[in-house]
Amino acid sequence: MKDATLVIMAAGIGSRFGGGIKQLESVGPNGEIIMDYSIYDAMEAGFNKVVFVIRKSLEKDFKDIIGNRIEKIVNVVYAYQELDDIPKEFETKLLNRKKPWGTGQAILACKDVVNEPFLVINADDYYGKEAYHKAYEYLTSMSNKDMLLSKSMDMCMVGFVLKNTLSKNGTVTIGICEVGENHMLKNIEETYEIEEKDGYATAVREGKKVILPLDSPVSMNMWGLPMDFFDVLEEGFVQFLKELEEEDIKKEYLLPQIIGQMLREGEANVHVLSSSDNWFGVTYKEDKDTVVEEIRSLISSGMYPETLY
Repeated sequence: MKDATLVIMAAGIGSRFGGGIKQLESVGPNGEIIMDYSIYDAMEAGFNKVVFVIRKSLEKDFKDIIGNRIEKIVNVVYAYQELDDIPKEFETKLLNRKKPWGTGQAILACKDVVNEPFLVINADDYYGKEAYHKAYEYLTSMSNKDMLLSKSMDMCMVGFVLKNTLSKNGTVTIGICEVGENHMLKNIEETYEIEEKDGYATAVREGKKVILPLDSPVSMNMWGLPMDFFDVLEEGFVQFLKELEEEDIKKEYLLPQIIGQMLREGEANVHVLSSSDNWFGVTYKEDKDTVVEEIRSLISSGMYPETLY
């Protein structure tokens, strides 16, 4: 099998790691957290390396809760996303800044430890098996010759159906996608306060209420990327910091915005790999019971063993 890496963004989990953080609460029958099921599915699909992006202050607790256990079954590497990990000429930007710089910086932190095509996921999201199989097949089927001949960088995004990603306990923010011919991504727009109504969804864009079809394709931050993407991130992060004004100090360097800009400038070809699986996560405290029920149902149907590892 060909090499491919799973990159799990976990630096934003929170400083009270292990003390009731929603992303790390047990959802499986033997204390498993959502990340356990993500790694299980990725390994089953063929991924043979896991990179955890965390903060150094969380390292001991993270290893105690999941890292030490996962190291026994797959190659595990750590990358560290830190607030002060920026070029020295921008150190004044750290004033009044309290947290790292977003998902773009999280992936950039992996530059020295990822040497193969990679798939990015959120630590606290369940994506389903189909997504990993499709992403692995895509990432390992691109030849070096194809990539050298292409004028734009080839990458993929696993797209989900809006109705399969909504919470019953409140509104959500999701990237709504415009998909063109041959399943190519044309645009992605961050959309806020999405909630399901009777046969449709409502949302807010630019301060206005809009209606969305429940079968709209959406992004859940699951990206398949080539190694060349690190160069784009590095150059773009410097430009981001240069343009950052004092009043925008909370602004983040985000993957959807970075890739969206590449699309607009003709620098990226993003293949949308559609998944019909249900996505779920713990957006609200009340979501935990739903996630536990979903996991129990998947175990009962034979999708997962009672004990994962």
